[in-house]
Amino acid sequence: MPENESETWEYSLYIPHDPRAVTVCRRTLRLILTMHGLIGLVDVAELLATELVCNAVRHTKGPAALRVRWGAGVLRIGAWDGDPEPPEPPQALGRLGETEGGRGLALVRACADAWGWQPLSRHGNRGKYVWCELASA
Repeated sequence: MPENESETWEYSLYIPHDPRAVTVCRRTLRLILTMHGLIGLVDVAELLATELVCNAVRHTKGPAALRVRWGAGVLRIGAWDGDPEPPEPPQALGRLGETEGGRGLALVRACADAWGWQPLSRHGNRGKYVWCELASA
């Protein structure tokens, strides 16, 4: 657990529309969590961040961002992209069978304590923010 569980911090990593950015986000997240003493959350957090950022890169045409926030014993991981359309609702993992795609948000729903999305509009730019949360306990 972190040295000071009551501390609050946040990081944002803006990425280009490039599949290599998913790896950059995953490795950056591992470093952030390790430096903050949250090594126990790294594996699941990496999986969740990978799915969120991969969706942002795969299903949109513009830049994206990874946002990581810690506060009150909860890690929130989110991905922003410029597409205002809501994400497809996740299916149950058991229903996906042998399909090649469509597992991303199903994994997020199965592994996270909470998840959701919200539309965003800033300075005339529209998009969405898809997030999930992991509790430290």
